Amino acid sequence: MSQITIFELSAKGAKYIKESQLAPERVTRGISAIIYNDAIETIPMHGTTILQSSFKLRNMLIGFIDCLILSSAMNYSEVIITEDNEIQSLKKKTEYHNLIADLNPGFKILKLTEIM
Repeated sequence: MSQITIFELSAKGAKYIKESQLAPERVTRGISAIIYNDAIETIPMHGTTILQSSFKLRNMLIGFIDCLILSSAMNYSEVIITEDNEIQSLKKKTEYHNLIADLNPGFKILKLTEIM
């Protein structure tokens, strides 16, 4: 899991805490469970290949954090599970398919319903 994904989870958690939907202890316990789980590798977001493909994704996505998250997945996994509509829309873009063909041809963007 990318460090930037952990950052985004923290930001989402803060939003839910502010809206009184989650207790701070629950958010910190969940993030700690991820960070300290030896089965989950933490991937630095500043690696050269991650940054290079993030810069290319920046032409396709509005938010750079999404570029870093997607780039991390593209470089280190076979799939990203996301409900983000902007990331999902990349599946229709030639520029994205060209990037994936060079980087990780088997990589997929899926929704949770597609794997259940």
